[in-house]
Amino acid sequence: MKDNNPRVSLTRFCRLLGLTRQSYYQHFWQEELLSIEHELVLQRVLEIRENHRHIGTRKLYEMLQPFLLEHQIKIGRDALFDLLASNYLLVRRKKRKISTTDSYHRFKKYPNLIRDFTPEKPNQLWVSDITYWKISNGFVYISFITDAYSRKIVGYHVAPNLEAVETIEALKRAISGFSNEPDCPFQLTHHSDRGMQYCSDMYVRLLKNNNIKISMTESGDPLENAIAERINGIIKEEYLNDYTVDSIVEAKELLSAVVKLYNNERPHQSIGFLTPNQVHANNIKTEKLWKNYYQKNTIIVNQLQD
Repeated sequence: MKDNNPRVSLTRFCRLLGLTRQSYYQHFWQEELLSIEHELVLQRVLEIRENHRHIGTRKLYEMLQPFLLEHQIKIGRDALFDLLASNYLLVRRKKRKISTTDSYHRFKKYPNLIRDFTPEKPNQLWVSDITYWKISNGFVYISFITDAYSRKIVGYHVAPNLEAVETIEALKRAISGFSNEPDCPFQLTHHSDRGMQYCSDMYVRLLKNNNIKISMTESGDPLENAIAERINGIIKEEYLNDYTVDSIVEAKELLSAVVKLYNNERPHQSIGFLTPNQVHANNIKTEKLWKNYYQKNTIIVNQLQD
């Protein structure tokens, strides 16, 4: 019995499509190579996310650059977005807010000194904030102090309560690693909200004893302390919230490890995709992406964000 659908030779098939045999095979070789490259990229992404579980694609793309160069893989940022999306690896943000600020107290409140100030180097402006962290048996509270220029966390402390005696430990850590440069034209400024911890006598005394100017927000608007709020979100959403912690001792150990990862490995879009330690230690001049949060019509110097 005759075959009603006889096989067409590859040569004739290519001729019908206006292709050469070489281009036909080349197409499949390229597809196979692309598949292998994508597998390599996905494997490297999973390795990076072992430590940086919720890092966004833009920063992930920068962290992949040495790997891509080493393996001579060409993939753009949009293609990486598509690759991660097709493999369900895009990060979804979760937002939740619990207030840790009590501004109704007897202590003196200080004015906002940084409305028109833009730091030009590290250790000119520190921003501080406190955030909660839910662990197995309740909540603990983390105090962060961040250098506004380099985005480096220079001081931190985790405690079972919101007392000033605990918050001041983050400031002590920051001061212990700070050496004031004699030729610096600006005095270091410490900016925070008007919470009782930052207005307390012991906290203010330590700032003044170290010749650090005191600046505070003047409303409940989070934009008045935007960098500090942003750091809180990064540390919790990208790192801490994925771990189960059973005690304050475990919390301190994990926070210490996470701060090291953040300072040394995580690139920041706002400082040219460098890490905070790279900028802080080397006083690197970067194209800053500052926003003026105090104008109704926000002026963005560069459209990219952290």
